Amino acid sequence: MIFKTKKKKKFTFIQEGEGKPIVLLQGLMGGLSNFTLLIDFFSKRGYRVYFPNLPIYDLPILNTNLSSLAKYVAKFIEEEVGEPAIVIGNSMGGHVGLILTLARPDLVRYLVLTGSSGLYERSFGDSFPRKNDRDYIRKKAEEVFYDPSVATEDLVDEVFSVVNDRSKGIKTVMLARSAIKHNMEPELHKITTPTCIIWGKQDNVTPPEVAIEMDRLIPDSDLFWIDKCGHAAMMEKPESFNEILYDWLKSRE
Repeated sequence: MIFKTKKKKKFTFIQEGEGKPIVLLQGLMGGLSNFTLLIDFFSKRGYRVYFPNLPIYDLPILNTNLSSLAKYVAKFIEEEVGEPAIVIGNSMGGHVGLILTLARPDLVRYLVLTGSSGLYERSFGDSFPRKNDRDYIRKKAEEVFYDPSVATEDLVDEVFSVVNDRSKGIKTVMLARSAIKHNMEPELHKITTPTCIIWGKQDNVTPPEVAIEMDRLIPDSDLFWIDKCGHAAMMEKPESFNEILYDWLKSRE
């Protein structure tokens, strides 16, 4: 599936469909391919779906943190979307969504979290991954999914190229550290935005107890499980994910 990329002075993004706006936020090692079937599904059902290319590797060193990414998304919604959006975030993208929702609740109609960081997550760690060891990178990529075959050679190549680019590698580590430091537990009770939490039962990056705790702390939240599914539910089990989210959105109208 090929999407047309729009480029403005400040933003590079995908836009598909017409209707209520959805903004998709990827994880640190994620990308457009993670959301392909979600974009196709919702753009055909009355939603205007945006995938902004987050400036993960373009931020100045001093501003390479999740709060800066949340400010970028806020500007994107203000200037390109033009109205409050349904914000869907996976992994680090969910964490950015949480920060955005707390800072600018006027821009977030609904918040959707899947495999979100913010409380606890396993990652490559606090240092450079073994960047020249492609088998190690493949193993780490496979651990993201319940079914390791979802980690295709193309996906492994993408991760391998990032960790072997010195500048990208440094910023990847900086953002991972920012996520670990920016623990959201003391703030989640302040979120009043209706929140849908969709989680893989076999997520070993952000384990199931993270979803349970987020559901407990966020006042107006609903938690849904997808079995035989890991950290990127919208990618590994797109049909289940899309049906759960579509039904939840309809129930909120």
